[in-house]
Amino acid sequence: MENKTDDNLPVQQKGDMPLSGHLREFRFRLLICLAAVAVASCIAYAYTEDIIHMIAKPAGTLYFLNPAEVFFSYLEISVFTGVLVTLPIIFYELWQFVRPALQAPERTAVFWIIPAAVLFFYAGLAFAYYAVLPAAVQFFMSFATPSLQPMLSLSAYLSFFIAFALPFGVIFELPLVILFLAKLGLVSSVFLKKKRRFLIVFAFIFAGVVSPTTDVFTQTMIAIPMIVLYEVSIQLVCHILRK
Repeated sequence: MENKTDDNLPVQQKGDMPLSGHLREFRFRLLICLAAVAVASCIAYAYTEDIIHMIAKPAGTLYFLNPAEVFFSYLEISVFTGVLVTLPIIFYELWQFVRPALQAPERTAVFWIIPAAVLFFYAGLAFAYYAVLPAAVQFFMSFATPSLQPMLSLSAYLSFFIAFALPFGVIFELPLVILFLAKLGLVSSVFLKKKRRFLIVFAFIFAGVVSPTTDVFTQTMIAIPMIVLYEVSIQLVCHILRK
């Protein structure tokens, strides 16, 4: 009798892999990601001065307050850039790790979501850099007085930039997450509309947690795009998936 394997069945029904096998697979994928980040970070280090110049443009001149600050700031920004550049590799390795456990419809959905997730994350960072960061820096700088002038240190500004930009990358993934859940039949446009008020509250709570500062201005600038993207997600679910 011919032994056929149905690709639509979960991996557990094809033959269980022991825990040690999953751990080896995870370690292998993790090592690939770490190696890719390390190589990209080393390459990015050669261009760190140009990268910092671009990042610091909204703030103007930066200063360093101790001899080692520039060196460690260069390392920080090179690793940050290395992670961003290798996001496609990281997402691909994550996909390869979870793919065997997914059924055919889920594989198809995730296959298209992976590249879109990378692009949406980059779009969130670009939105933060070009639209939100200049306004935020200008707002905070407006509190300067003749006797109280800003002198931004390199490390402090880089930490502020990274903490400020990353939440927007995460927020811009919201439409993809909602579309994926709707594709699986877990949510619908009617359900999302009913939960709109809860999302607004959650958006401001999320903004309060991830915001690099405690002021209402920054939290609002993080929460509003999240609310807008939620409304966009409702329209996408309604008109594209017809749910």
